[in-house]
Amino acid sequence: MIAAYIDEFIMFCAGLWMTSVGFGYLPLSKNPADRLPLVRHFKWMGPLLLVIAVVLAAAS
Repeated sequence: MIAAYIDEFIMFCAGLWMTSVGFGYLPLSKNPADRLPLVRHFKWMGPLLLVIAVVLAAAS
């Protein structure tokens, strides 16, 4: 049971990080020209991961 909460906490932190990078609050690298094409998808993947983590925490 405690392992499920740890897993959901890690997912929540990863979702926060992805959302912050996707919307430009945190830089992924010092050189913005080196942004990977995948980073533009962080704008929707981060919030989705946050929602999944919250739903799983509420279900357990």
